[in-house]
Amino acid sequence: MSNMRSVLVTGATGQQGGAVVRALTARGHRVKAISRKPDSDGAKRLAAAGVEVVAGDLNDGASVARAAAGVDTMFLMGNSYEAGTEAETRQGILVADAAKAAGVGHLIYSSVGNADKKTGIPHFDSKYLVEKHIAGLGIPYTISAPVAFMENTVAPWAIDGLRQGVYAAALPPTRPLQQITIEDIGAFVAALAERREQVFGKRFDIAGDELSGEQQVKILSQALDRPIRYQELPIAAMRQQSEDAALMFEWFDRTGYDVDIAALRHGFPDVGWHSYADWARGFDWSVLGRASA
Repeated sequence: MSNMRSVLVTGATGQQGGAVVRALTARGHRVKAISRKPDSDGAKRLAAAGVEVVAGDLNDGASVARAAAGVDTMFLMGNSYEAGTEAETRQGILVADAAKAAGVGHLIYSSVGNADKKTGIPHFDSKYLVEKHIAGLGIPYTISAPVAFMENTVAPWAIDGLRQGVYAAALPPTRPLQQITIEDIGAFVAALAERREQVFGKRFDIAGDELSGEQQVKILSQALDRPIRYQELPIAAMRQQSEDAALMFEWFDRTGYDVDIAALRHGFPDVGWHSYADWARGFDWSVLGRASA
């Protein structure tokens, strides 16, 4: 293709980074993945798929700069759940500086929807600090800011409930929440890499659907061919597990994401956006341990 890119991907063995790798390779781009453990099973799977795996540590700027040698684009994401919010910000700033030092021509940073709206949610604010640093570096950059993942439906904290016929969340059953599948995140990042100059300096909040818990369980019941009921979790119980998560769900209920989904689909038709029903129909529900229709 005429706009072939060479892209260094961070987090390539995880959900979001893996989706970015799949989207880029499917569109014919050359992909490098930075990994602390190039001999790990995840890294070996990437290599088997044609990805060049390079050793590097996101806490070591020099190793990131070496890994970025020869690429024209970098995809950067952090993980506050693993590192903590302060470490996520520190690491994001360090890697962004390394991208500048390496002369990367386009830095795509994965933040979170509405992080620029003073939400007061710690893991939103930590990403926005990285955004602001990147914006001040004087390099070409784009911010991709996804909303809640549809895949949270089958996250470790939710899947046991689904096995028992319950989908639970700390929101009223009629409160809509914008969501996106990780495959669409990957496809969107690939589109940003291809558009390049057209998206320099821009920030995109991205979502694929908006629906309530009541609407979700109707779709899940159809996908699983058995009744799934919605259960509202008390925010106090959520707070006992995580203050950060409790603040996020309170914000979801009070304000929530505000992506213009129709405009996004119009502006990026090549992404092939998925609704929640599309995602549910395509998901392999055998993970629940019983066959679905």
